[in-house]
Amino acid sequence: MRSQWDVVIVGAGPAGAAAALGVLRADPSLAVALLDRDDFPRDKSCGDGIAPHVFDLLADVGVTGLTDDLIPVRRLQLQRGPLAVGREMARPAWVIPRTVFDHRLLLAALDAGATLIRHRVRSLQLDPLRVDDLEAKVLVGADGAHSVVRRMLGVRPGPMALAIRGYAPTPPDRAGVQLIVFGTNRQPSYAWSFDRGDGLANIGYGESLPDARSDRWSDTRSDRRPRPTRRELLSQLDRLLPGAAEGATDWRAHHLPLAVPSWRAGEGRVLLAGDAAGLVNPMTGEGIYYAVATGLLAGQAAAEAVRSGDFARLVPRYRRASRALLGKHFRHTALSARLCRSGKVLDAGIRAAAADQRVFDDLVELGLANGRITPATIRGLATHLRTRPS
Repeated sequence: MRSQWDVVIVGAGPAGAAAALGVLRADPSLAVALLDRDDFPRDKSCGDGIAPHVFDLLADVGVTGLTDDLIPVRRLQLQRGPLAVGREMARPAWVIPRTVFDHRLLLAALDAGATLIRHRVRSLQLDPLRVDDLEAKVLVGADGAHSVVRRMLGVRPGPMALAIRGYAPTPPDRAGVQLIVFGTNRQPSYAWSFDRGDGLANIGYGESLPDARSDRWSDTRSDRRPRPTRRELLSQLDRLLPGAAEGATDWRAHHLPLAVPSWRAGEGRVLLAGDAAGLVNPMTGEGIYYAVATGLLAGQAAAEAVRSGDFARLVPRYRRASRALLGKHFRHTALSARLCRSGKVLDAGIRAAAADQRVFDDLVELGLANGRITPATIRGLATHLRTRPS
């Protein structure tokens, strides 16, 4: 195995595979190594919902056909207490187990010319840049919520959420639906049931975690509740979706590093992408779109730096491209996440989405891709905050 690479990517999940695709689309001659501690296919705890925008991004780098044998989900239903709205989305989404999606995306990266190396990273040297025994011109950290690369850079994690996921038989009334049921006491929190289209549904429950270092991300200044146990998470799931866990298997819990507008893009010749950069939508917990988007941008920035030999502009180039695509969106999701801590705002949002398809569509864009708070959404919220349902 060669020891010198143009780009080394730690983590072969969606962010890492997308980074490899970004590099090789820009310059197929570059030597790209994908390092991962697991064999593929491998399971990954997730809601499995993937927005169509992800496949738009991948089509731009020549990756198509990932969903040809799968069934799209066209309907999204939102509930909180007695309030509910169910509509068809402007574009269908997909519920794809990560064992399937991640493997297919990795195969696309390997077909493009990347090399997969099973390896657990133990050391990082910045000058000269080395990952254990491998030398690299650029390193991309795409190794998830508990990123070794981020930790070695000294970047502290930001706010977190915790979720648990399982697979259960899909009941007839939830077939063909992505269902989200928001909590009525802990905010923000929700349970979900996402139909895979094969007789099983991805079910789970997640909630934000109080931050032990600061009250900035807590519900209130006095919020210092202990982190929930597995039993407590499952209890909340059963409370919000009674009976959903019957016959469920493959339970896995996972942390979600929630995005903030001031996220760290990297340092020197090292870039961070996806969960490793702390990029999960703080309103919905969605992270696949951010992972693929920032992975592609990191790969493109890495390829340009290697080709030009100008590594001083690597991080600024990546940061500018990411801000152009996601900067305003991150500011809007940060505000939305704060607003969603209020039950009154959540209720108004559900009523506004039930009253206006535009508001529903705008909320889907904000929660699943790179949408923004629109004038229609502001008007809808204002109207339904002022009035009570009859």
